[in-house]
Amino acid sequence: MSEHKFKVTYSTLASPDPLLDQMFDEAVARVRANMGQTFPMYINGEERFASQTFTKISPVDLDMVMAHFQKGAEEHANDAVAAAKAAFPGWRDTPWQERVALLRKAADLISDRLFDIGAIMSLEVGKNRLEAMGDVEETADLIRYCCDQMEANNGYSFQMKSETSRHHNRSILKPYGVWAVISPFNFPFALAGGPSGGALVAGNTVVFKPATDTAYTGWLLTTCFRDAGIPAGVFNFVTGGGRSVGQTIVDHPDIAGITFTGSYDVGMNILRTFTQGLYPRPCIAEMGGKNPTIISNKADLDKAAIGVMRSAFGLQGQKCSACSRILVHEDVKEAFVARLVAL
Repeated sequence: MSEHKFKVTYSTLASPDPLLDQMFDEAVARVRANMGQTFPMYINGEERFASQTFTKISPVDLDMVMAHFQKGAEEHANDAVAAAKAAFPGWRDTPWQERVALLRKAADLISDRLFDIGAIMSLEVGKNRLEAMGDVEETADLIRYCCDQMEANNGYSFQMKSETSRHHNRSILKPYGVWAVISPFNFPFALAGGPSGGALVAGNTVVFKPATDTAYTGWLLTTCFRDAGIPAGVFNFVTGGGRSVGQTIVDHPDIAGITFTGSYDVGMNILRTFTQGLYPRPCIAEMGGKNPTIISNKADLDKAAIGVMRSAFGLQGQKCSACSRILVHEDVKEAFVARLVAL
Protein backbone atom coordinates (compact mmCIF):
# COMPACT_ATOMS: atom_id res chain seq x y z
CA MET A 1 0.00 0.00 0.00
CA SER A 2 1.30 3.42 -0.87
CA GLU A 3 1.99 5.76 2.02
CA HIS A 4 0.65 9.32 1.86
CA LYS A 5 2.02 11.95 4.21
CA PHE A 6 -1.55 12.84 5.17
CA LYS A 7 -4.84 11.11 5.81
CA VAL A 8 -8.13 12.73 4.89
CA THR A 9 -10.91 12.27 7.43
CA TYR A 10 -14.02 14.26 8.20
CA SER A 11 -12.21 15.83 11.14
CA THR A 12 -9.36 17.15 8.97
CA LEU A 13 -11.42 18.85 6.27
CA ALA A 14 -10.33 22.33 7.37
CA SER A 15 -6.59 21.68 7.14
CA PRO A 16 -5.70 20.49 3.63
CA ASP A 17 -2.08 19.85 2.73
CA PRO A 18 -0.72 21.73 -0.34
CA LEU A 19 0.57 18.41 -1.68
CA LEU A 20 -2.95 17.04 -1.47
CA ASP A 21 -4.22 19.81 -3.75
CA GLN A 22 -1.43 19.17 -6.22
CA MET A 23 -2.03 15.42 -6.34
CA PHE A 24 -5.77 15.88 -6.59
CA ASP A 25 -5.44 18.35 -9.48
CA GLU A 26 -3.19 15.89 -11.28
CA ALA A 27 -5.80 13.16 -10.75
CA VAL A 28 -8.56 15.38 -12.14
CA ALA A 29 -6.48 15.97 -15.26
CA ARG A 30 -5.96 12.22 -15.68
CA VAL A 31 -9.60 11.27 -15.34
CA ARG A 32 -10.84 14.12 -17.53
CA ALA A 33 -8.56 12.88 -20.29
CA ASN A 34 -10.34 9.51 -20.24
CA MET A 35 -13.97 10.60 -20.17
CA GLY A 36 -16.63 9.01 -22.35
CA GLN A 37 -15.75 5.33 -21.96
CA THR A 38 -18.38 2.60 -21.84
CA PHE A 39 -18.24 0.35 -18.78
CA PRO A 40 -19.73 -3.13 -18.32
CA MET A 41 -21.49 -4.89 -15.52
CA TYR A 42 -19.50 -7.57 -13.70
CA ILE A 43 -21.27 -10.89 -13.19
CA ASN A 44 -19.65 -14.20 -12.29
CA GLY A 45 -16.21 -12.80 -12.95
CA GLU A 46 -17.09 -11.67 -16.48
CA GLU A 47 -17.91 -8.36 -18.11
CA ARG A 48 -21.53 -8.24 -19.20
CA PHE A 49 -23.21 -5.86 -21.59
CA ALA A 50 -26.88 -5.03 -22.02
CA SER A 51 -28.74 -4.06 -25.18
CA GLN A 52 -29.06 -0.47 -23.95
CA THR A 53 -26.88 1.99 -22.06
CA PHE A 54 -27.39 5.16 -20.07
CA THR A 55 -25.11 8.18 -19.96
CA LYS A 56 -23.66 9.89 -16.91
CA ILE A 57 -23.44 13.68 -17.18
CA SER A 58 -21.41 15.50 -14.55
CA PRO A 59 -23.44 17.88 -12.35
CA VAL A 60 -20.32 20.04 -12.24
CA ASP A 61 -20.41 20.63 -16.01
CA LEU A 62 -23.51 19.64 -17.96
CA ASP A 63 -21.44 19.43 -21.14
CA MET A 64 -19.19 16.78 -19.59
CA VAL A 65 -20.09 13.22 -20.59
CA MET A 66 -18.34 11.17 -17.95
CA ALA A 67 -19.14 7.63 -19.10
CA HIS A 68 -21.76 5.25 -20.43
CA PHE A 69 -23.12 2.35 -18.38
CA GLN A 70 -25.22 -0.71 -19.00
CA LYS A 71 -28.96 -0.40 -18.62
CA GLY A 72 -29.35 -3.78 -17.02
CA ALA A 73 -32.60 -5.73 -17.05
CA GLU A 74 -34.21 -8.45 -14.94
CA GLU A 75 -32.12 -11.13 -16.62
CA HIS A 76 -28.89 -9.48 -15.48
CA ALA A 77 -30.09 -9.16 -11.89
CA ASN A 78 -31.18 -12.80 -11.92
CA ASP A 79 -27.85 -13.89 -13.39
CA ALA A 80 -25.97 -11.95 -10.72
CA VAL A 81 -27.96 -13.59 -7.93
CA ALA A 82 -27.48 -17.03 -9.50
CA ALA A 83 -23.73 -16.45 -9.76
CA ALA A 84 -23.53 -15.33 -6.15
CA LYS A 85 -25.57 -18.33 -5.00
CA ALA A 86 -23.33 -20.75 -6.90
CA ALA A 87 -20.19 -19.14 -5.49
CA PHE A 88 -21.44 -19.07 -1.91
CA PRO A 89 -20.48 -22.60 -0.74
CA GLY A 90 -16.87 -22.19 -1.84
CA TRP A 91 -16.54 -18.70 -0.38
CA ARG A 92 -18.24 -19.74 2.87
CA ASP A 93 -15.80 -22.63 3.23
CA THR A 94 -12.76 -20.48 2.46
CA PRO A 95 -10.81 -20.07 5.73
CA TRP A 96 -11.68 -16.75 7.26
CA GLN A 97 -8.00 -15.85 7.42
CA GLU A 98 -7.83 -16.04 3.61
CA ARG A 99 -10.94 -13.90 3.28
CA VAL A 100 -9.39 -11.33 5.59
CA ALA A 101 -6.21 -11.25 3.49
CA LEU A 102 -8.17 -10.65 0.28
CA LEU A 103 -10.32 -7.92 1.81
CA ARG A 104 -7.27 -6.17 3.24
CA LYS A 105 -5.74 -6.24 -0.21
CA ALA A 106 -8.91 -4.63 -1.57
CA ALA A 107 -8.69 -1.93 1.11
CA ASP A 108 -5.07 -1.27 0.17
CA LEU A 109 -6.03 -0.90 -3.48
CA ILE A 110 -8.70 1.62 -2.51
CA SER A 111 -6.09 3.61 -0.58
CA ASP A 112 -3.63 3.38 -3.47
CA ARG A 113 -6.27 4.72 -5.87
CA LEU A 114 -7.47 7.43 -3.49
CA PHE A 115 -6.89 10.41 -5.74
CA ASP A 116 -8.30 9.02 -8.97
CA ILE A 117 -11.38 7.65 -7.22
CA GLY A 118 -11.83 10.90 -5.33
CA ALA A 119 -11.50 12.95 -8.53
CA ILE A 120 -14.14 10.90 -10.32
CA MET A 121 -16.46 11.05 -7.31
CA SER A 122 -16.09 14.81 -7.12
CA LEU A 123 -17.08 15.15 -10.79
CA GLU A 124 -19.79 12.50 -10.57
CA VAL A 125 -21.52 13.66 -7.37
CA GLY A 126 -20.47 17.28 -6.95
CA LYS A 127 -18.57 16.76 -3.70
CA ASN A 128 -15.62 18.98 -2.97
CA ARG A 129 -12.24 17.28 -3.06
CA LEU A 130 -11.88 16.78 0.68
CA GLU A 131 -15.36 15.32 1.10
CA ALA A 132 -14.79 13.00 -1.85
CA MET A 133 -11.46 11.74 -0.56
CA GLY A 134 -12.89 11.41 2.94
CA ASP A 135 -15.54 9.11 1.48
CA VAL A 136 -12.86 6.96 -0.18
CA GLU A 137 -10.63 6.84 2.91
CA GLU A 138 -13.59 5.88 5.07
CA THR A 139 -14.35 2.95 2.78
CA ALA A 140 -10.89 1.48 3.22
CA ASP A 141 -11.11 2.07 6.98
CA LEU A 142 -14.49 0.32 7.21
CA ILE A 143 -13.20 -2.73 5.37
CA ARG A 144 -10.08 -2.88 7.52
CA TYR A 145 -12.20 -2.56 10.66
CA CYS A 146 -14.29 -5.57 9.64
CA CYS A 147 -11.10 -7.52 9.00
CA ASP A 148 -9.71 -6.48 12.38
CA GLN A 149 -12.88 -7.64 14.10
CA MET A 150 -12.72 -11.03 12.41
CA GLU A 151 -9.19 -11.46 13.74
CA ALA A 152 -9.96 -10.11 17.21
CA ASN A 153 -12.85 -12.57 17.53
CA ASN A 154 -11.14 -15.57 15.95
CA GLY A 155 -13.53 -15.62 13.02
CA TYR A 156 -16.39 -15.37 15.53
CA SER A 157 -15.92 -18.94 16.71
CA PHE A 158 -15.82 -19.34 20.50
CA GLN A 159 -15.55 -22.27 22.85
CA MET A 160 -18.23 -21.83 25.52
CA LYS A 161 -18.77 -23.43 28.91
CA SER A 162 -20.37 -26.86 28.93
CA GLU A 163 -22.57 -28.30 31.65
CA THR A 164 -20.82 -31.67 31.61
CA SER A 165 -17.83 -33.32 29.98
CA ARG A 166 -20.24 -35.03 27.58
CA HIS A 167 -21.37 -31.72 26.11
CA HIS A 168 -19.52 -29.57 23.60
CA ASN A 169 -20.78 -25.99 23.48
CA ARG A 170 -19.48 -23.59 20.86
CA SER A 171 -20.68 -20.27 19.41
CA ILE A 172 -20.13 -19.97 15.65
CA LEU A 173 -21.12 -17.08 13.39
CA LYS A 174 -22.16 -18.41 10.00
CA PRO A 175 -22.79 -16.35 6.85
CA TYR A 176 -26.31 -15.94 5.53
CA GLY A 177 -25.73 -16.51 1.80
CA VAL A 178 -26.26 -13.99 -1.00
CA TRP A 179 -26.24 -10.44 0.38
CA ALA A 180 -27.58 -7.52 -1.64
CA VAL A 181 -26.09 -4.03 -1.33
CA ILE A 182 -28.06 -1.13 -2.83
CA SER A 183 -26.13 2.08 -2.31
CA PRO A 184 -27.03 5.80 -2.51
CA PHE A 185 -25.59 8.68 -4.51
CA ASN A 186 -24.36 10.77 -1.59
CA PHE A 187 -21.80 8.37 -0.11
CA PRO A 188 -21.28 6.15 -3.15
CA PHE A 189 -18.09 4.50 -1.92
CA ALA A 190 -18.41 4.20 1.86
CA LEU A 191 -22.03 3.01 1.79
CA ALA A 192 -21.22 0.50 -0.92
CA GLY A 193 -17.75 -0.72 0.02
CA GLY A 194 -18.36 -0.77 3.76
CA PRO A 195 -21.43 -3.06 3.67
CA SER A 196 -19.94 -5.16 0.87
CA GLY A 197 -16.66 -5.61 2.71
CA GLY A 198 -18.40 -6.60 5.92
CA ALA A 199 -20.59 -9.12 4.12
CA LEU A 200 -17.69 -10.59 2.17
CA VAL A 201 -15.26 -11.02 5.03
CA ALA A 202 -17.95 -12.86 7.01
CA GLY A 203 -18.38 -15.36 4.16
CA ASN A 204 -21.37 -14.01 2.28
CA THR A 205 -21.40 -13.37 -1.46
CA VAL A 206 -22.59 -10.00 -2.76
CA VAL A 207 -24.81 -8.56 -5.46
CA PHE A 208 -24.13 -4.83 -5.62
CA LYS A 209 -26.33 -2.26 -7.35
CA PRO A 210 -25.25 1.38 -7.12
CA ALA A 211 -27.48 4.39 -7.60
CA THR A 212 -27.66 5.19 -11.31
CA ASP A 213 -26.20 8.63 -10.56
CA THR A 214 -23.02 7.03 -9.21
CA ALA A 215 -22.40 4.01 -11.40
CA TYR A 216 -18.87 5.24 -12.14
CA THR A 217 -17.70 5.05 -8.53
CA GLY A 218 -19.55 1.74 -8.28
CA TRP A 219 -17.45 0.39 -11.12
CA LEU A 220 -14.26 1.63 -9.48
CA LEU A 221 -15.17 -0.20 -6.27
CA THR A 222 -15.82 -3.33 -8.32
CA THR A 223 -12.37 -3.15 -9.89
CA CYS A 224 -10.77 -2.92 -6.45
CA PHE A 225 -12.47 -6.14 -5.32
CA ARG A 226 -11.74 -7.80 -8.66
CA ASP A 227 -8.07 -6.80 -8.69
CA ALA A 228 -7.66 -7.93 -5.08
CA GLY A 229 -8.45 -11.47 -6.22
CA ILE A 230 -12.01 -11.90 -4.97
CA PRO A 231 -13.14 -15.07 -6.82
CA ALA A 232 -15.62 -15.07 -9.68
CA GLY A 233 -19.24 -14.89 -8.54
CA VAL A 234 -18.38 -13.75 -5.03
CA PHE A 235 -18.86 -10.06 -5.86
CA ASN A 236 -21.22 -9.03 -8.66
CA PHE A 237 -21.96 -5.55 -10.02
CA VAL A 238 -25.18 -4.69 -11.85
CA THR A 239 -26.37 -1.32 -13.12
CA GLY A 240 -29.78 -0.11 -14.18
CA GLY A 241 -33.01 1.31 -12.88
CA GLY A 242 -34.41 0.78 -9.42
CA ARG A 243 -37.77 -0.43 -10.70
CA SER A 244 -36.18 -3.07 -12.91
CA VAL A 245 -32.82 -4.23 -11.59
CA GLY A 246 -33.26 -3.05 -8.01
CA GLN A 247 -36.74 -4.49 -7.55
CA THR A 248 -35.71 -7.79 -9.11
CA ILE A 249 -32.91 -8.11 -6.57
CA VAL A 250 -35.17 -7.20 -3.65
CA ASP A 251 -37.88 -9.67 -4.71
CA HIS A 252 -35.50 -12.53 -5.49
CA PRO A 253 -36.05 -15.52 -3.17
CA ASP A 254 -32.34 -16.34 -3.09
CA ILE A 255 -31.36 -13.02 -1.52
CA ALA A 256 -30.58 -13.89 2.11
CA GLY A 257 -30.10 -10.35 3.40
CA ILE A 258 -29.81 -6.77 2.23
CA THR A 259 -28.23 -3.42 3.04
CA PHE A 260 -30.14 -0.49 1.56
CA THR A 261 -29.53 3.23 1.83
CA GLY A 262 -32.08 5.54 0.28
CA SER A 263 -35.57 6.93 0.63
CA TYR A 264 -37.97 6.15 3.46
CA ASP A 265 -40.71 4.80 1.19
CA VAL A 266 -38.42 2.40 -0.66
CA GLY A 267 -36.70 1.28 2.53
CA MET A 268 -39.97 0.51 4.28
CA ASN A 269 -41.19 -1.47 1.28
CA ILE A 270 -37.99 -3.51 1.35
CA LEU A 271 -38.38 -4.08 5.09
CA ARG A 272 -41.94 -5.34 4.59
CA THR A 273 -40.77 -7.66 1.82
CA PHE A 274 -38.03 -9.12 3.99
CA THR A 275 -40.37 -9.85 6.90
CA GLN A 276 -42.59 -12.04 4.73
CA GLY A 277 -42.08 -15.69 3.92
CA LEU A 278 -41.17 -18.60 6.16
CA TYR A 279 -38.86 -16.46 8.29
CA PRO A 280 -37.74 -12.81 8.39
CA ARG A 281 -34.51 -12.10 6.54
CA PRO A 282 -32.03 -9.50 7.82
CA CYS A 283 -32.61 -6.04 6.39
CA ILE A 284 -30.33 -3.10 7.18
CA ALA A 285 -32.04 0.07 5.96
CA GLU A 286 -30.74 3.61 6.38
CA MET A 287 -33.53 5.95 5.32
CA GLY A 288 -32.57 9.34 6.68
CA GLY A 289 -32.24 11.16 9.96
CA LYS A 290 -33.36 14.20 11.90
CA ASN A 291 -30.15 15.01 13.69
CA PRO A 292 -29.86 17.55 16.52
CA THR A 293 -26.77 19.27 17.84
CA ILE A 294 -26.85 20.25 21.51
CA ILE A 295 -24.77 23.28 22.51
CA SER A 296 -24.47 24.00 26.23
CA ASN A 297 -23.48 27.26 27.87
CA LYS A 298 -20.03 25.75 28.52
CA ALA A 299 -19.35 24.77 24.91
CA ASP A 300 -16.44 26.00 22.83
CA LEU A 301 -18.55 28.12 20.49
CA ASP A 302 -15.92 28.38 17.78
CA LYS A 303 -15.63 24.61 17.52
CA ALA A 304 -19.41 24.24 17.78
CA ALA A 305 -20.01 26.66 14.92
CA ILE A 306 -17.50 24.91 12.67
CA GLY A 307 -18.95 21.50 13.54
CA VAL A 308 -22.51 22.60 12.80
CA MET A 309 -21.48 24.26 9.55
CA ARG A 310 -19.70 21.14 8.30
CA SER A 311 -22.48 18.82 9.36
CA ALA A 312 -25.40 20.89 8.10
CA PHE A 313 -23.97 22.16 4.84
CA GLY A 314 -21.37 19.60 3.78
CA LEU A 315 -22.43 18.03 0.48
CA GLN A 316 -25.07 20.77 0.37
CA GLY A 317 -26.90 19.03 3.22
CA GLN A 318 -27.70 16.01 1.04
CA LYS A 319 -26.93 13.35 3.62
CA CYS A 320 -28.78 11.48 6.34
CA SER A 321 -26.17 12.51 8.91
CA ALA A 322 -26.60 16.25 8.31
CA CYS A 323 -27.37 18.44 11.31
CA SER A 324 -30.95 19.60 10.83
CA ARG A 325 -31.71 21.33 14.15
CA ILE A 326 -29.77 22.97 16.96
CA LEU A 327 -30.64 23.00 20.64
CA VAL A 328 -28.57 25.83 22.10
CA HIS A 329 -28.54 27.24 25.63
CA GLU A 330 -30.19 30.65 25.76
CA ASP A 331 -27.16 32.22 27.44
CA VAL A 332 -24.95 31.58 24.39
CA LYS A 333 -27.52 31.66 21.61
CA GLU A 334 -26.65 35.09 20.21
CA ALA A 335 -22.90 34.51 20.39
CA PHE A 336 -23.23 31.12 18.71
CA VAL A 337 -25.47 32.40 15.92
CA ALA A 338 -23.05 35.25 15.24
CA ARG A 339 -20.15 32.81 14.89
CA LEU A 340 -22.15 30.48 12.64
CA VAL A 341 -23.29 33.29 10.34
CA ALA A 342 -19.73 34.63 10.12
CA LEU A 343 -18.53 31.35 8.68
